[in-house]
Amino acid sequence: MKMRAAAAFGIVLAVAAPALAQDRPGQIFHLTPGDMPAPYATESVSNGSDTVPRGGREPDVPEGFEIRLFAQQVGGPRKMLVDSAGLVIVARSSAGVISVLPDEDGNGRADEIVDVVKGFNRPHGMALHGGYLWIADVTRLYRVPWRPGGGPADTVEAMSRDGVFGSTGGHWTRNIAFSPNGKQLYAAIGSRGNIGEEDLPRASVQRFEVDDDGTIDKSHTFAAGLRNPVGIAVRPEDGRVFVVVNERDGMGDGLVPDYFTEVLPDAFYGWPYAYIGPNPQPGFGNRRPELVAKTVVPDVLFQSHSAPIGLTFLTQADVPEEWRDDALVTLRGSWNAAEPTGYKVVRVEFEDGRPTGRYVNFATGFRIDVPDPTRPGSAKVWGRPVGVAVGPDGAIYVGDEVGGTVWRITKKP
Repeated sequence: MKMRAAAAFGIVLAVAAPALAQDRPGQIFHLTPGDMPAPYATESVSNGSDTVPRGGREPDVPEGFEIRLFAQQVGGPRKMLVDSAGLVIVARSSAGVISVLPDEDGNGRADEIVDVVKGFNRPHGMALHGGYLWIADVTRLYRVPWRPGGGPADTVEAMSRDGVFGSTGGHWTRNIAFSPNGKQLYAAIGSRGNIGEEDLPRASVQRFEVDDDGTIDKSHTFAAGLRNPVGIAVRPEDGRVFVVVNERDGMGDGLVPDYFTEVLPDAFYGWPYAYIGPNPQPGFGNRRPELVAKTVVPDVLFQSHSAPIGLTFLTQADVPEEWRDDALVTLRGSWNAAEPTGYKVVRVEFEDGRPTGRYVNFATGFRIDVPDPTRPGSAKVWGRPVGVAVGPDGAIYVGDEVGGTVWRITKKP
């Protein structure tokens, strides 16, 4: 059993305090289904964030850590990986490009931004396996031979038919993760819309059997009812699959909580008929009561509308020993909450290989307090964290989609 140090701040059991007051490293959150309000208890509002200049600001990190600007002007970094030689790889989805950020002199700052593979349709999913970089865009799976520290060693080849991940439109990320033996590929596929009945593979995790030549074709629905599972990761120790899910909007500030959860084989997670266990979705629950009844309660609930995007485990990270099994999740931030939330990186606690239900602020400060009489309720942000990855030296990298920055977090010597 892991022994954890006492928290520097109290546990937030409900979502009553202003979000900025909760934006300190070390703040602990533990939300439960019992904390959820009734549907439509509050009005659903459109309240997007306003981007402000970063100036000299940098994210706040826990005591004992330091943070450094690794790269800037990256241009929409999304999914990130670090190869075995420490080369940072970034999917720049809007540009259709995979880029690398080499640090040849090892000074903790990228020397340049190099676009190494181009021509994709919003690439997001990436995985390193078997000497290849695997890339998933909206419609296909690709791979390219990869030299650690050197980048692509040959040309890109398509490893699936066009449309292997289902229809296009709506939620476009197609994130991927391999099983430890490389024989299965898991793909997280979001829904087209906010709430509605849609055909599979939308709103699901699909499992593909990888042929000997590396190609994939037909898939099996590993789990369904997952509205928009943007981030996916396989736990290195045991091969269990975990996702972070962006839940539905339009039911008020307190619904529906986004979440982190282990994906259980053949399980159903609610969308669109129920949410966070057997809680019927108004207007849909009566259509499939048998699915409402079997809806699984996720492991960890995030504040509603936080928008979790990136997910990685801390197995290799240079962090305190009691954090070693934990996960990091980026919360991109809300656009439709009266009290904005998110805009930070959090650590999901594990105990004996299982999530405890709690999460802890890790990197905050992307949102700042700037008076604005024209839009007093909006979040003023200089960054929205989306990508997160751990290097072989234990350094943690965080990508900010709005400011185009990548940050490097390490323990102090």
